[in-house]
Amino acid sequence: MKRFSAPISSSISYVSPRALAITEPPARVGFLGIGIMGSPMAHNLLKAGIDLSVWNRTKSKCDPLITLGAKYKPSPEEVAASCDVTFAMLADPQSAVDVACGKHGAANGMGPGKGYVDVSTVDGDTSKLISGHIKSTGALFLEAPVSGSKKPAEDGQLIFLTAGDRNLYETVAPLLDIMGKSKFYLGDVGNGAAMKLVVNMIMGSMMASFSEGLLLSKKVGLDPDVLVKVVSQGAISAPMYSTKGPSMIQSLYPTAFPLKHQQKDLRLALWLAESVSQPTPIAAAANELYKVAKSHGLSDQDFSAVIEALKSKIQHSETK
Repeated sequence: MKRFSAPISSSISYVSPRALAITEPPARVGFLGIGIMGSPMAHNLLKAGIDLSVWNRTKSKCDPLITLGAKYKPSPEEVAASCDVTFAMLADPQSAVDVACGKHGAANGMGPGKGYVDVSTVDGDTSKLISGHIKSTGALFLEAPVSGSKKPAEDGQLIFLTAGDRNLYETVAPLLDIMGKSKFYLGDVGNGAAMKLVVNMIMGSMMASFSEGLLLSKKVGLDPDVLVKVVSQGAISAPMYSTKGPSMIQSLYPTAFPLKHQQKDLRLALWLAESVSQPTPIAAAANELYKVAKSHGLSDQDFSAVIEALKSKIQHSETK
């Protein structure tokens, strides 16, 4: 995969829900990728009365949405052909490219008057590749990766980091408001992907450091539960600590954001940093820790399970 070759341009605006003039949402909407994030996002569109068509590689994941009134289509191409705007939430860059550009991919069903909104977390080059295929059909493209995991998706509290066609952004704004609490328009395609990777790079590093703190507090005789309360009330407070901390102390990692996806995002963020000669030693160290966790079979656990990689290191050092 090609790496970023130039600094990201800046054309940024923050738009809170309903700050723009409200227009009627597109009449027919498609959603590709009904997983941990895609399912609740699509569910919220259905609850808002949107005429929704869905597709997923494993059809059974679409069944709850079909029960609620969604239409199932057997391919991304058929979803795109039947809809005015199609959203895609895929697990990784290769999946995003395959679904958009592959055989029976969405691009084959696109054309003038249609729009494709990719809410997957990918690198900028992948986003530009998909954009090129979509725009070659005469359709419009918007990248819109989200900040937020399973619970914010369920609650319609996601943050959309969008870039690409401004007219499509305006068109889908009512839909973004259904699924999220805020949205940022960042200019050219690639900027949304870059912003999301920077955000997730910070998040992954924070979780690794938090894990170290929990284990150190216990090692020196402190109560980790009290540490969580102290951290949650201080200057470094973040919802992630109070939400994840109690279950981490019990060695429970219910999946809201899979560890394998956090490691993927760190890897892509490191590529981004390398492309502009930006040193990122903390993120690089965190990435190695997530790789260790993956090697221990924790890929599908929540990313907070990275603490188990630290535990294994401690146990290894104590047996030497």
